[in-house]
Amino acid sequence: MMIIDCHTHIWQSPEQLGDGALAELSRPAVVAGQKMRLLPQADTANHLLASEPADKTFVLGFRSNYLGAQIPNDYISDYCREHADRMIGFAGIDPTDSDAVDQVMYVTQQLGLKGLCICPAAQDFHPSDTRAMAVYERATALHLPIIFYPGTHLSPKTKMEYARPFLLDEVARAFPNLKMVVSHIGYPWVDEALVLLGKHPNVYADVAALLRRPWITYDALVRAHQFQVIDKLLFGSDFPFTTAGECIETLYTINQIAMGTNMPTIPREALRGIVERDVLGLLGIHLPTARMLASM
Repeated sequence: MMIIDCHTHIWQSPEQLGDGALAELSRPAVVAGQKMRLLPQADTANHLLASEPADKTFVLGFRSNYLGAQIPNDYISDYCREHADRMIGFAGIDPTDSDAVDQVMYVTQQLGLKGLCICPAAQDFHPSDTRAMAVYERATALHLPIIFYPGTHLSPKTKMEYARPFLLDEVARAFPNLKMVVSHIGYPWVDEALVLLGKHPNVYADVAALLRRPWITYDALVRAHQFQVIDKLLFGSDFPFTTAGECIETLYTINQIAMGTNMPTIPREALRGIVERDVLGLLGIHLPTARMLASM
């Protein structure tokens, strides 16, 4: 089985993340004896190195008129074409754009991207907004999966009320064939996300971002296992904040939290399932054959 990291980010400069993102995403570090806040390096060279344990890696674009953010889809496409044997691009689409539906056609037919990344909280729209529903309709027709990125931490301006996983229930009911991934298992609303996974056959969730916080990861995975939806969790590292290797190690050692206690553990086979899930098959992503890659 392949290891597929279905949640990573790259950018050319931090300013592409938009209003307020630099303060929110940077993390404390001690440099030359002084406490400073540094944004992780998200360039393609670091990304390529950090992705090494994974056979395939999703690279997510991001666009927000509301925050003035744009990681260009052309940039995502160029990087993924350069490393077509390993990288799979997802276009950042902002449904508030007047030509958002046309953009979906362009990024798939011209740029070769395999899915969409949408962030209602950072794009200032309700997930079932009419404009967004038109994007979902086009994505469904083109068999494109959509990753719903919470983005609640991107800026003080993001609207947490639009990040609630239960708001995606209407979307899943309206488009039952649309493959949807709720990033971060919907954190902090993990239970809402787990209910969605249990209710809708084509709704999944990734574990990205949680793996930086072992206790939260342990708690979420126990809940997912007990709710019998752990088989719908997908692996994601959330690069540049962590690497695929670090996250795989965290997953396989997560039961150490329960050592010496009566707390429940997650079966190792279930943990292995997250790491080795057939993500491409589940999301309906078809990649070029080796012969096609050789001719590119």
